[in-house]
Amino acid sequence: MGFKFQNLPVNTLVGASWSTFKGVCQGRRVDKGYKTKYHLTKIICRILSSLNFWEDKRYKKRLGKVELNDSPLFIIGHWRSGTTFVHNVFACDKQFGYTSTYQTVFPFIMFTLKGFFKKMTALAMPKKREADNMELNNDQPQEEEFAMSNMSPYSFYNFWVFPQDTEEYRSKYLLFETISDEEKASFRECYERLIKTSVWNTNGKRYLSKNPPNTGRIKFLLEMFPNAKFIYLVRNPYTILESTRNFFSKTIQPLKFQDYTNEELDKDILETYTRLYNRYEADKNLIPEGNLVELRFEDFEADPFGKTKEIYEKLNLGGWEEAQDAIKAYIGKKKGHKKNAYKYKPETIELVDKHWDYALKQWNYDLGNKD
Repeated sequence: MGFKFQNLPVNTLVGASWSTFKGVCQGRRVDKGYKTKYHLTKIICRILSSLNFWEDKRYKKRLGKVELNDSPLFIIGHWRSGTTFVHNVFACDKQFGYTSTYQTVFPFIMFTLKGFFKKMTALAMPKKREADNMELNNDQPQEEEFAMSNMSPYSFYNFWVFPQDTEEYRSKYLLFETISDEEKASFRECYERLIKTSVWNTNGKRYLSKNPPNTGRIKFLLEMFPNAKFIYLVRNPYTILESTRNFFSKTIQPLKFQDYTNEELDKDILETYTRLYNRYEADKNLIPEGNLVELRFEDFEADPFGKTKEIYEKLNLGGWEEAQDAIKAYIGKKKGHKKNAYKYKPETIELVDKHWDYALKQWNYDLGNKD
């Protein structure tokens, strides 16, 4: 049955380390209508973080000295660009390990009492994502930035909690423009731990990432993994705006500690898209030749099996023969999937034409075709 996610009395910071909770909330304004949720989240986080000592010991014993595969696969692109579907397709390949949905909520309860907390998480989790009707469960592949927001105060996704500070989070922790060396080193340490734990938890050998914020961190990722592989997805910008507005507005409601209007949300979506797009275009040439595939999601969706095989070949991923049957079976199950239909509002068309016309032109989306 489960609880209603939109009405949860706490937000996901209950699974944060105590130091992360303090780092995220210190000096931030909590608005009047959210103080009860804030204090309850704080109390539960403080209690659960008492397990961190044992988690740290077990992590160091099991994984502290493990070497990471030097060529992880990063699926990037703006939110609602089809990254989830592509992520799920590639996760069918057993060579890949990925961050699970449970792990994003409780990244520090992976070695201690995990079974109990997985059951608790399942009670609060809807069976499908409201934004796109994609399946959702504890073991489903998930974007790791949700986990990083519980592991580090330097994650972009902490803007869900304090949306009035979105510009600070965007400049510092999405684009890494104003992040300090100390903050970046701390973020890297947390990210390495997350990747190691993810690969171990899913019995993989090589990390598979799906994380829209990584679109703005190409340089940082290549510093960590010089031989990293990338899939960059784009999608019809009219759909992106409608879908991102839908996704962000539904996600932010149960997580925020501050008031945030729909007008403010639209303004931030428009700004973030442009800044993220430009950062990627400026940095993509840093990726070694042969390690990047760029494509429109509409093209992938039209022939997911054929495009997946093509990506394996272009990126020299290996393992296609072993993985193709599982990939074909998953794609076959998705053929009846009903996506949310979008009838573009006049204001959506106006905003996209005004602010994102460069994307329409670069990727050959017809200005007159809004379908």
